[in-house]
Amino acid sequence: MVKGVKSGTIHAEQLKRDGNLYFKKNRLGAAIDAYTEAITLSPNVSVYWTNRAVCYRKRNDWTKVEADSRKAVELDHTSVKGHYMLGLALIQSEKYAQGIRELQRALDLGRGANPQNYMVEEIWQELAKAQYLEWERNSTKRSLDLKNLKESCEIALIEKHFRDADHVEGFIDEVTDSTSEQLEALNSVFSKATEFDTPTEIPDYLCCRITLDIFRDPVMAPSGFTYEKAVILEHLEQVGKFDPTTRQPLFPSQLVPNLAIKEAVQAFLDKHGWAYKMD
Repeated sequence: MVKGVKSGTIHAEQLKRDGNLYFKKNRLGAAIDAYTEAITLSPNVSVYWTNRAVCYRKRNDWTKVEADSRKAVELDHTSVKGHYMLGLALIQSEKYAQGIRELQRALDLGRGANPQNYMVEEIWQELAKAQYLEWERNSTKRSLDLKNLKESCEIALIEKHFRDADHVEGFIDEVTDSTSEQLEALNSVFSKATEFDTPTEIPDYLCCRITLDIFRDPVMAPSGFTYEKAVILEHLEQVGKFDPTTRQPLFPSQLVPNLAIKEAVQAFLDKHGWAYKMD
């Protein structure tokens, strides 16, 4: 019995390798068949489900992507690819809040495993895109609601102006001035209400000194300067073990998370969702 199980496991792994080869050659049907057979032999292996989900993603079959990725994260809660695929599928269904949570989970897991992994950058881009889409949808609704409310207030003020004018003969100028002041104050109030939805410049202290982009995972060097983690690690590995600003010796073990900046970035993004937009 044990020998049969072992044989099935070995065969399933071979089927996974076959599926990977088919996928690289863009033979999606053959890849799906191979992964499906592997799942039949070893249904509790998360990677078989995520690999098949990736194939379905290439086919834009998001219903099956969601089903397979859900099964993958059920089997392995730490599956970066599983949470990532699930997040993408939920975003496609316009379930932005749920999708964003899954993408954030994938990003957190990916950063913990290897912050320089190509997939971390890919996940961040999809997360930022989803966050921007959610902000854009909410911003559009807020703008329309504010526009309608402003128009209603303006109509009410103008109607009040004419009513007052009928009852205060000889004081028309005072009534007109009062109404103008109220309309001006109204414009000021509604202009203030749209500030958070109006793109401006991102404060420098929230941006990496190397990339000039808003921080994602900021870390601080002994010099006191803060850098994007993946970027500074790449610098230390490929350019040299020194601080790019001070030129002083610097090693990866000396970098510490800058939680204050990370919280400041999140607070800024929570108020200014437009800042998620990627160039």
